[in-house]
Amino acid sequence: MSNAQKLAGKIALVTGGTTGIGLASAQDFAAQGATVYITGRRQAELDAAVATITATGAAAYGIQGDVAKLEDLDRIYAEIEARSGHLDVLFANAGGGDMMPLADVTEEHFDRIFDVNVKGTLFTVQKALRLLKDGSSVILTASTTSVQGTENFSVYSASKAAVRNFARNWLLDLKPRNIRVNAVSPGPVHTPGLAGLVPEEHQSGLLGHLATLVPIGRLGQPAEVAKAVTFLASDDSSFINGIELFVDGGIAQI
Repeated sequence: MSNAQKLAGKIALVTGGTTGIGLASAQDFAAQGATVYITGRRQAELDAAVATITATGAAAYGIQGDVAKLEDLDRIYAEIEARSGHLDVLFANAGGGDMMPLADVTEEHFDRIFDVNVKGTLFTVQKALRLLKDGSSVILTASTTSVQGTENFSVYSASKAAVRNFARNWLLDLKPRNIRVNAVSPGPVHTPGLAGLVPEEHQSGLLGHLATLVPIGRLGQPAEVAKAVTFLASDDSSFINGIELFVDGGIAQI
């Protein structure tokens, strides 16, 4: 095993690890020497993601589950404990949302987004505490929408603002255990989730428009966000705690 691997010997969990930023981060964790667990709600996609990660000879395991269901989280952590005994890195990434103007927001829309993005993130971290070693790293997926207004996206944006503030508070709660908690906030990244915000016939138009808004002039790639997540997971960021790391091509800075 190469000494250059940033996560050599570490045990990591990535929730929502079957696609997009989650899968790219799980791949990078594995490439950096970690044993990686990923979760996803759909077994077929989960199996495919694990096959992608292990194709390079890395150690990866998939556990089907929905982070909005506390009994699923209990089962996920029981399996990790039985196989590996502890965690060193938690990337609480599972989340999502869709667009809806204020006048059309329903209770179902609100509950669905907050159940996964806020409740799911909260209990993903809380229930991991007994497995996380002192000195572990926790990374939360926030979003540039937490600091920018976005038309028809208020519920999702509010949920991500809550996630960002979890990091500020939890670093104080976890101070006695030296567990660092940071948030990564992607801008427009070319993922199935971003494209899926609109019907298929409008996807290229949406992605093209978003690219024009980014100062760098293009969408980000999941692997670019993954590098930032790995940085926050590793000892390279040992004196970084509670931050919101924007990986956004500059869009939230203008």
